[in-house]
Amino acid sequence: MISVTGSPALTTERLTLRMPAARDWEPIAAFLTGERARFIGGALTRDKAWRAFGHMVGHWVLRGYGMFVFTRRGSDEALGMVGPWFPEGWPEHEIGWSVFTDAGEGQGYAREAAEAARRHAFQNLGWKTAVSYIHPHNVRSIALAERLGAVRDETAAYPGDGPTLVFRHPGPGGRG
Repeated sequence: MISVTGSPALTTERLTLRMPAARDWEPIAAFLTGERARFIGGALTRDKAWRAFGHMVGHWVLRGYGMFVFTRRGSDEALGMVGPWFPEGWPEHEIGWSVFTDAGEGQGYAREAAEAARRHAFQNLGWKTAVSYIHPHNVRSIALAERLGAVRDETAAYPGDGPTLVFRHPGPGGRG
């Protein structure tokens, strides 16, 4: 059983955001080994997906925060992940998101979750700025970043060597 004492759970009008747990392995594995992972480096083998899942949980242990699994309130079905992310080697703090299945799309869940996670990063983690790293062909993520008020920052560094756009979020109080 995965547990980090004191890890926060956030709630919105429709969602609960919580730390990933062992029960999330199968939905996360299905996402990471499937076609939906195309914009985050491509589908992984199941054993590499397990290592990525360990990275997600380990981020919470080592940093004290990480990507939240988001679910509908009153349900524990993992719809996706969203949240503050800053692994070793990342140039800046990131607000990231992924939606696991079609059931999580088109409902505004990712936006609602991202707004809550960004607010948490600024208010509770003390972040002054945040970016989102997005593959240039991921039109849904680009549209979400823009709905969140993030703007392209063509001068910002990004991790890795693949094609990446950087969107800078408005900071605490709406500043970029």
